[in-house]
Amino acid sequence: MNAEIIAVGSELLLGQINNTNARFISSQLTELGIHIYHHTVVGDNPRRLLQAIEIAESRADIIIFSGGLGPTKDDLTKETIAQHLNVNLVQNDQAMASIQHFFDVRNRVMTDNNKKQALVLDGATVLTNRHGMAPGMFYETDKHFYMLLPGPPSELEPMFQFEAKPLLASIVSDGEQIVSQVLHFYGIGESALEVEVSDLLDLTNPTVAPLASDGEVMLRITAQAESEIRARELIEPIQQEILQRVGKHFYGINDDSLSSKLVEMLIDNKLTIAAAESLTAGRFMATLADIPGVGEALQGGVVVYNEEMKIKQLDISRELLEEYTVVSSQCAEAMALSAREKFDADIGVGLTGAAGPDAHDGSPAGTVWIGIAIKDTVHTYKLQLSAQRNTNRLLAVKACQNFIIQLLSEQGYSKLKNS
Repeated sequence: MNAEIIAVGSELLLGQINNTNARFISSQLTELGIHIYHHTVVGDNPRRLLQAIEIAESRADIIIFSGGLGPTKDDLTKETIAQHLNVNLVQNDQAMASIQHFFDVRNRVMTDNNKKQALVLDGATVLTNRHGMAPGMFYETDKHFYMLLPGPPSELEPMFQFEAKPLLASIVSDGEQIVSQVLHFYGIGESALEVEVSDLLDLTNPTVAPLASDGEVMLRITAQAESEIRARELIEPIQQEILQRVGKHFYGINDDSLSSKLVEMLIDNKLTIAAAESLTAGRFMATLADIPGVGEALQGGVVVYNEEMKIKQLDISRELLEEYTVVSSQCAEAMALSAREKFDADIGVGLTGAAGPDAHDGSPAGTVWIGIAIKDTVHTYKLQLSAQRNTNRLLAVKACQNFIIQLLSEQGYSKLKNS
């Protein structure tokens, strides 16, 4: 089966927000073996939405809508679909009670227009919204399936995972199970990885597909079988073959990230870490803080964005900075050592450089120096990045996390799980 995603909202066309919903839904549909050939974005206009629906019906079995289910006048998705399908809108009592509860617990008066959110297509399967007010819907005709989801990602994503995805799986599986495993790699480009596994990309069951992200790449292995156990048995030899070829770049599976793997490694080995950050301005510590349980490992850190703060907060000598500049291996090393000492950590990290778009202290934009102090040694690494400013900062954080993981492995600390 194939699907088309129609995102509704003039704010998408105006570039005021990104259409992250389409990316999320596409990744989920791919796991189910549903092909996505078209993404459509249409403004809050009933006539143009009707045109988009008619076009989608000519080329897709499943049409998934995001947005336009709210209480305002420009939220017209379900009204337009109801008109197109000649179906009435009826109040869903459970949704109405949930909406009323939302206002009651906040001691707010519910305005009449919010009642509109409890209206659903007559005969539709209602998808519960546990993180907002507007419920989703799943409606079937002789020729098509229609799925209506709220626009906010915080509402759409859990609704899709727990309500919509099982419905779609029951339609497309014919009683079979579809299982996917995503392998994460760092330190190898997408094209280089594809060359290494090119013959595996032609497999039909399981299938292997490359996925790219900022600074890293993934391979998704998907198998279909009569049971989940059998599907995983199909995946296992392909996964092992991939790891035999490019295992040195592998760091995790599925929802793993460099941050989560580093935190896991620190906690498992009872190690603590601290950071002094310049160009990344706290981003290294923030990504670690996203991981539950990091309090066992993250001691603290400091953002020292200019030269004076490096001197005052880290006790780095002015002479060192005058001789080598702040964009240097010497500065990164001094920052790492000071962070380790001042926060009484096992590992100290220093990140400095020129994020861009301009050069800094004679170093071109994208120059990054990373210092990592472990035990009695300090290691420094230079990156020369060429992306935009904030992407350079993100890539610097990921590279630093990867360097620490590799150093810990080389120094005999416990291996990563799943590797």
